[in-house]
Amino acid sequence: MSKVAFCTTCKNRTQHLKITLPQNLANNPLAKFVILDYGSQDDLLEYLRMSQGDAIQSGRLVVYSYRTDGPFRMGHAKCMAHRLGILEGCDILCNLDADNYTGPGFDEYILRQFEDEGVYLWGDMIKGQMSRGINGRIVCSSQAFIKAGGYDEAFECWGSDDKDFAERLRMMGYHGVSIHPKHLHAVKHNDKMRFHDYPHARNDAKYYLVPDPGRMPMANFGRFGCGIVYRNFEWSEPVCLPPVATRIFGIGMHKTATTSLHHAFQILGFDSAHWISAHWAKAVWEQMTQYGRSVTLERHYALCDLPITILYEQLDRAYPGSKFILTCRNEDNWIASVRDHWNPERNKFRASWNNDPFTHRMHRMLYGKKAFDADVMLARYRRHNAEVKAYFKERPQDLLVMEMDQGAGWHELCNFLGNLPIPAKKYPRSYAQY
Repeated sequence: MSKVAFCTTCKNRTQHLKITLPQNLANNPLAKFVILDYGSQDDLLEYLRMSQGDAIQSGRLVVYSYRTDGPFRMGHAKCMAHRLGILEGCDILCNLDADNYTGPGFDEYILRQFEDEGVYLWGDMIKGQMSRGINGRIVCSSQAFIKAGGYDEAFECWGSDDKDFAERLRMMGYHGVSIHPKHLHAVKHNDKMRFHDYPHARNDAKYYLVPDPGRMPMANFGRFGCGIVYRNFEWSEPVCLPPVATRIFGIGMHKTATTSLHHAFQILGFDSAHWISAHWAKAVWEQMTQYGRSVTLERHYALCDLPITILYEQLDRAYPGSKFILTCRNEDNWIASVRDHWNPERNKFRASWNNDPFTHRMHRMLYGKKAFDADVMLARYRRHNAEVKAYFKERPQDLLVMEMDQGAGWHELCNFLGNLPIPAKKYPRSYAQY
């Protein structure tokens, strides 16, 4: 079952949290509350420790502290709070400002809406009818949040970070659903508190402009919500939030267990794509070669197989901060698998290639011909692996080489992707016998 995290950032807003938090906890028994103390200088931690100890003890409320003497950086704070929601095991994230009420049953309402995986929820404020301050209420899946690169940290102060984030979710194909007004209420207050840390932005229109809708849907290129925090007042046990991969690309040649890698990505919870269709592959190829980026590709987080394999240099330039995985096999085993792949008696999809011009076109680009030729293909296989390793020679942190015949699997993959927990399932073995 999905888990909902209400992610709240707080810097000197404890007076609001004292009003809203008890009601929100009572009204949402299915949700986890993640509160980020962003260098708050009021009595936030004392209040939470003394008045919400039961909720903390039960695990329904988790408090993280980010030590900073600087101003409240809106984009960074929200990114950090949402990443902490993911760290707490939640796969639906709701930005809940400290002055916001949810109303009864907002957690159940969210779960019902997210039966459709392609949605995000947003607070559509109707001027004159609804409380100010609810515009920032955005709910999305953890995967959508990561794919979008979180809130754009260029928004350092109060402004249009929420509108920008919603627009980027829409660009990736998510459908925005307006939150029912019964869940949108906030404590009334003036602008003095809103602009306490950045009075220079109060009357400057540039802070409210939404970037061009034609921009890329992801922000920050992996560096969002980074820093050291402390959980539940445990000051001796720092929690590090390192950069996150912008995208993950499997760039091993076909028949090197790329389908297995695709299934591994899915087990890890990533939105993964693997040659969905020739039409899809053609769109990725043509967009990358013509425009230097691909809106089709950007709707996924992890991708492998052709044409990703031979686009790694362009992908590296277009999506800095990405991780690359080169799957390899023993040459004899690989060429035997390729021979079977070209054999219509061994590959049920082989006959369709003749009705699918882009598949043959892809093979010509890769090998210079569309028919099976062991010598040509083996030479190309060797060259591809050598070129990839040479390209990333000075950046070993960005490339993982997985020798599939030698038992590579979860240990290597999870460590490379940021010490992810190793799944209880065996590493998938799809099609290829390695």
